[in-house]
Parts: sequence; C-alpha cells; structure tokens
Amino acid sequence: MLDLRKLRLLRELHLRGTITAVAEAAAYSPSAVSQHLAQLEREAGVELLRKAGRGVRLTPAAERLVARTADLLDIMEMAEAELHGSEGELSGTVRVAVFQSAMLALLPAALQAMREFAPRVRVQLVQREPETALHETWMREFDMVVAEQYPAHAAPHHAGLDRQALTTDAIRLAVSAVEHSGIRSVADAADLPWVMEPRGAASRHYAEQQCRAAGFEPDVRYETADLQAHVRLVETGNAVALLPDLIWEGSAPTCRLVDLPGDPHRTVFTSMRASGGVFPAVEMFRRVLADVATELAAR
Repeated sequence: MLDLRKLRLLRELHLRGTITAVAEAAAYSPSAVSQHLAQLEREAGVELLRKAGRGVRLTPAAERLVARTADLLDIMEMAEAELHGSEGELSGTVRVAVFQSAMLALLPAALQAMREFAPRVRVQLVQREPETALHETWMREFDMVVAEQYPAHAAPHHAGLDRQALTTDAIRLAVSAVEHSGIRSVADAADLPWVMEPRGAASRHYAEQQCRAAGFEPDVRYETADLQAHVRLVETGNAVALLPDLIWEGSAPTCRLVDLPGDPHRTVFTSMRASGGVFPAVEMFRRVLADVATELAAR
C-alpha cells in the first residue's frame, strides 16, 4: 500500500515545482525529500519522476497519482471532521490566514466568542497578504482565509475554494487634518508624497489607478504593508493614502477623510476548501466571524 505521507510530498512537488521548495515547506532536507520520493517510486512500481535540467518533472503516471492524492486528502479531512464532531463538544485546531486590518478589527471579538462557545477549539492565526493566503489555503496550509477584494481588482480564484462575503467598507483619501487641510480630492494630492502597500497588493494597484485616473503618477515615497504605519505617516503630515474604513474600527479617525467619487468599497470575504467545510470547528469559526462582521456593520 502506498504511503500517504510520501504521496503528499509528490503532490507538494507538483504544486511547488522544486525539491528545495518542498523541503522548505515540509521541514525536511532536500535529500530526505528525494529519498522519500524514490521510495514511493519503488513502491508504486512505475516511473514517477524524470530529470529536467537541474530539476525533475512528474510523469503522466505521477500526475494521475497526484489527482488521486487530492481525493484521499479530502477523505482524510472529512474523517477528522467526523472524529472531532462526534464527541459532543467541538475540538481540534483551526488554521486561519488573515490580512492586517481584518485581524485588528474582526479577530479579537471572534476569538473571544470562540473561547466562550468552543473552548476546546484552538484557533491559530497567521498574517498573510490575501493573494498569497488564498493560494496557501488551496494548498492546504490553512483551513480558511480572510481575504479582501478591491474595486476592479478581483482576487484570484482557486478550484475547490468557496467564498462568503463578510462585510464591505468604504475606501477614502486620508490626509493630515493640520498639514493638508486644503485637500478635497485625489487630484489635489498630486504633488504630495504617498504611502502605499508593496507592489502586487490589490490596494497598491487600486491606489495607483485612482491617481492615474486623476491625471498624475503618484510619488510613492513610503512603501509598507503595515497600515498602522500608513496612518502614522498620514496623521503627521508626511504622506497621504487611500485607506479602508475598517482600519478605524474601535477608535476615531486620527486623519481627515475625504470621500471618493462613486463611494468605492472594498469587500472582505472568507474562503475555504469544500472538504474543510465539514470540519465543525472551521464552520463555527466562519459563522462567528460573520456575526462579528454583521455587528460592526450595524454600528
């Protein structure tokens, strides 16, 4: 019988492309990964890997085996869900990837509710940028992701991942109430320094497009994924930024906020694999997040 752990390594190679990347993800040495895959090939009795330059590529037989491995992993997740759901009280670990502003605004209340309703459930949170987190959830590194989508910039779709909207929040131009009192539009900020998230982030693409639509290329003098740093740079007059309202949850804005034409909103959503949805603890955490988001929207 084929070893599921070795099959997972083969699937990881299919997804990640190199032995080195698999080794890093699995906390093995590259030589150990190679040995496990060689053993799997002997056990299967067919050629699974072929040399391709300095690396290897999967044979058609290996590709078919990878597809079956995904089915097996789904079955294992469902078996685990049944195990944790059969004891009356929910238990197990929920691994969640989340971006910063959602972590600050939504997660504290959601974690508190989980401690009350399901104290035996362990929730593990890791901050990730949404596009990376969606891919890693598809690769089974997380059970669920809290992600975002900006107007005219759709988040990537991965086969087998669903989506449920949590909330929306307005996007506004944030400027210093003291230094930039005359700013009334994005166009008015054409000559000012900007702070934006790194390239590749949906918020960066959206902010740049807004500036270009207003007729200028922004002077992105400061670049950081930390939105708290954005706020600090703006409130001290060192930069301007486009910020979502969720960043102000629980506190009054410390900057002056300028409405944008069309009242643009960002969408915050959760995404998870279909097999993960049968894991009661994951589904409960998703419901708790939805309740928290609904309460925030009602305020």
